[in-house]
Amino acid sequence: MPELPDLVVYLDALNARVVGQTLRQVRLANPFVLRTVEPSPADVHGRIVRGMRRVGKRLVFEFDDELFLVLHLMIAGRLRWRTSSQKPGVGPKMILAFLEFDSGTVLFTEAGSTKRASLHVIKGEAALRALDRGGVEPLETTRDEFVDALTRENHTLKRALTDPRLFSGIGNAYSDEILHRARLSPMQLTRALTPDAASRLFAVTQTTLLDWIARLRADAGAGFPEHVTAFRPDMAVHGRFGQPCPDCGAPVQRIVYATNECNYCAICQNGGKLLADRALSRLLKSDWPRTLDDWQ
Repeated sequence: MPELPDLVVYLDALNARVVGQTLRQVRLANPFVLRTVEPSPADVHGRIVRGMRRVGKRLVFEFDDELFLVLHLMIAGRLRWRTSSQKPGVGPKMILAFLEFDSGTVLFTEAGSTKRASLHVIKGEAALRALDRGGVEPLETTRDEFVDALTRENHTLKRALTDPRLFSGIGNAYSDEILHRARLSPMQLTRALTPDAASRLFAVTQTTLLDWIARLRADAGAGFPEHVTAFRPDMAVHGRFGQPCPDCGAPVQRIVYATNECNYCAICQNGGKLLADRALSRLLKSDWPRTLDDWQ
């Protein structure tokens, strides 16, 4: 799922291409992407895009009269920009909607057969705020506000960082990277965190997100970000199960749960101890290795 750094770079590209431009038409290729009835997409046809913003993991096109077009990319949704002379470059089944401007078209696409991405047309700031899960903005908050959100409930650090009610825009990928850089176990409970560790996590959260925004901006350059992905070769641990940790060389470990996984380094983050995988550790029971030495 595109997270805060990816969405910031999308906003950069959209600000440069559509703000101040007239949205000629929203053409739905898959009617199920539209999740609102009133207002309708026709209500924003012929209107000028006055601005762009992010609400959590949603991208918002702003129009006069407090009208908003809201895209939620979910896991597999992506945006692409095409001028009139360019072909879509994706299969027609992937395209959910076309946002057509004089200068080009935003293609709203989604890979896979499970269509979860959505498009809303919203009237009024209050209705838009209702879509906000309420998490603090990691790059705009203070240390005290960050710690207050972190310790509001006693959860694991992994769960807390990815909870949109606590923190806005952080998901599975960047939470792994943040916790690795902070040298903290993803299973550490938030209320057991020392003040020094909480301060370190706050600082590392901001530097990690800012570093990735800078990297993604450099990758995109003046072009449109076409290769938004949660799995990047220069990530430290996320998506790198079994590969060497870039800091200590130990194999990156993972915990699999539901449709997600958490990646971490046992040496750098957990004193060399392996964290129990909910599925595999239950299967192996007493044979589950407790340390990297046992595993090897």
